[in-house]
Amino acid sequence: MGRLGTIARRTFLIGTGLVAGGLAVGYYYYRKPYPNPLEGELAAGEATFNPYVKIAPDNTITLIAPRAEMGQGVATTLAALVAEELDVRLDQVIVEHGPAGHAYANTTMLEEGVPFAHFDESTVAELMRSGMAVAGKFLGMQGTGGSTSIVDGFDRMRQAGAAAREVLKLAAANRLGVDAASLWTSDGIVTDPASGKTFPYGALAQEAAALAPPAEIRLREKSEWKILGKPQKRIDMRAKVTGAPIFGIDVRLPDMLFATLRMNPYRGGPIAGLDATDAERMRGVVKVVKVETGIANGFAVIADNSWRAFRAADAVRAEWGKGSYPADSAGIRQVLETALKEGDASYGRDDGNVETAFADAPRERIVEADYSVPYLAHATMEPMNATAQLRDGRLDIWAPNQMPTMVRQLAAAAVGIATDNCFVHTTYLGGGFGRRGDIDYAIYAAVVARETGGRPVQVTWTREEDMQQDMYRPAALGRFRARLGEDGLPVAVDMCIAAPSIIGSLLPRYFPSISPIGPDKSITDGSANQPYTIENYRVGGIKAPVSVPVGFWRSVGNSFNGFFHEGFMDEIAVAGGLDPLELRRRLMAAHPTAVNVVDKVGAMSRWGEKLPPGRAKGFAFTLSFGTWVAQVVQVADVGGRIRIEKVWCAADPGQVMDPAIFEAQMMSGIVYGLASAIGEEITFADGAVQQSNFHDYTPMRMHQCPQIEVGILETAHRMGGAGEPGTPPSIPALANAIHALTGKRIRSMPLSKEVEFV
Repeated sequence: MGRLGTIARRTFLIGTGLVAGGLAVGYYYYRKPYPNPLEGELAAGEATFNPYVKIAPDNTITLIAPRAEMGQGVATTLAALVAEELDVRLDQVIVEHGPAGHAYANTTMLEEGVPFAHFDESTVAELMRSGMAVAGKFLGMQGTGGSTSIVDGFDRMRQAGAAAREVLKLAAANRLGVDAASLWTSDGIVTDPASGKTFPYGALAQEAAALAPPAEIRLREKSEWKILGKPQKRIDMRAKVTGAPIFGIDVRLPDMLFATLRMNPYRGGPIAGLDATDAERMRGVVKVVKVETGIANGFAVIADNSWRAFRAADAVRAEWGKGSYPADSAGIRQVLETALKEGDASYGRDDGNVETAFADAPRERIVEADYSVPYLAHATMEPMNATAQLRDGRLDIWAPNQMPTMVRQLAAAAVGIATDNCFVHTTYLGGGFGRRGDIDYAIYAAVVARETGGRPVQVTWTREEDMQQDMYRPAALGRFRARLGEDGLPVAVDMCIAAPSIIGSLLPRYFPSISPIGPDKSITDGSANQPYTIENYRVGGIKAPVSVPVGFWRSVGNSFNGFFHEGFMDEIAVAGGLDPLELRRRLMAAHPTAVNVVDKVGAMSRWGEKLPPGRAKGFAFTLSFGTWVAQVVQVADVGGRIRIEKVWCAADPGQVMDPAIFEAQMMSGIVYGLASAIGEEITFADGAVQQSNFHDYTPMRMHQCPQIEVGILETAHRMGGAGEPGTPPSIPALANAIHALTGKRIRSMPLSKEVEFV
């Protein structure tokens, strides 16, 4: 109670992510601070109660799930949060993404940037988290990222459902002349048990929407849940298996044109010359136009279908000016090495006195290692695309995107109209992984739409353009050392990581007037904030001045720091003669949640059992996005090549809304991580990206995918996310398994540079 006593009661009631019961108080009814964006687009007779609920007279109930559905099941679970309290079944509702709107601000996403570990409950950490939440409400940024969608929606969306339920009961009570508390709700019907009279929600909607909800509304306790906490049928599944037109690339509008882009392969360079004579003579081609923005420069071909646009783009002769970053991968590596050696580090963690601890260390008690990772593409199955129509001062954009309010703001600015005159229609995403948190594709579509005389135009990238114009996962280098005690445990650990800054790359693209300042947390995320207790423990991050465009990639800095930190921890265990799981148990003994997942995965995988020759297991742990994850990977030697046979994963996010979807997300994250480990790499030559398609950028193939078993715990004190935490530990667990099998310690990715995979 001591710490809670410093937090305002109102903050506690609204902000406590793990309290299933509680009070829904006024703020989340969303009359303030932003207007309800649904009020301007209601159908005849339809009523809205808040930004998440619409009900029509025929009892059509529409719930808004305002986060991008990119395969992670978020539309289903967000709708379930509302449906649970509204007292309707999921098969009774329609689920929509809804319009771009500040009322849908993701405040939790900003909290991910707080430089405090998830388990840090100090007053300073809590105040900063609270401050970032307030900032998020003020900025009103609607976005999907940071594995925050369910955490962010847990309170507000249940409260929205509860508020709508209560005013529907109140409308029925007014008709009957009874106390609303005496009425029941179930499956979209209000019932008066005394008279037996019933009212479907649709019959009450107009009256109810005009009523104010009670000041305090009780939310259901977890024990009362009918939907939450149980697997639900995915609301998007039928559309996907029947091939319904739900993705951005499926958009079709009357009188529509089609276009594709070719941007300068030397990123940031100008388009010095353009000869489109041959292309403009080709069948179906409407025109060829320059596309010059502050992001990139190139041209677009507009035609009557996408294939003709692709063919014509190949016929355009463009003269490309050179870009500004090093000519090849070796030059980029040199910049990173110089930064690691000479750059100024910002310390995400600095416990004890590392320099003193190493000053008198015997050489035989020192463990040292350098690690590295390459740039990575996102490689979404649906390449970048957007459809735009600019007519009579109004811009409409249909786009698979993760940041609707940013799309609205920046696309409008690109064509010189007011933000309020831009309308964003968010489709399903054929993969996101952070790539569609960047919005260059939407801006390009808006710029091309200026050239079509008011006709809508769909701008679709080729796979090659998608691969070579990505905003990549940063390359990074890490230098690590540890001093071991007589018991084999580390008494000092010193880690330094150099990587380009994501924020330093992103802000100049979209907000050039804002200069990034201070450290970039993502450089040390996954190393500086792990729940290890080591007396002398320092983790520093250095911004490397490489101008290759970088962006958010699934699990962001955790994607490489998981590999760095847990690969090096495995080296410490081996050097100290300790079992890798026992090392983690002892170093994380102060955090029972960590020990729980370590023990769980150990039991699942039968860690310590004697394996037949040619098989071995590796272990890794990462706390990321509020979820504690431990994984074991088993590999086998198949004629001198490596087969990944099985992965066991234990995860504790504190509370799970849908176990089946959570399990699927853990599996998805594991596959994404293993794919990056075994073969993915973006390299540069002559100032341009070398890879162009899946023949030379090689994700995991189906026959390489291992069996995956997921165990879920719910003991953590705060709720965590699902979309990304499965990725970071999968990579080092694989590398550690290969070491256990072969004795080869691989410290750079992709691992296929040193071993061959089946």
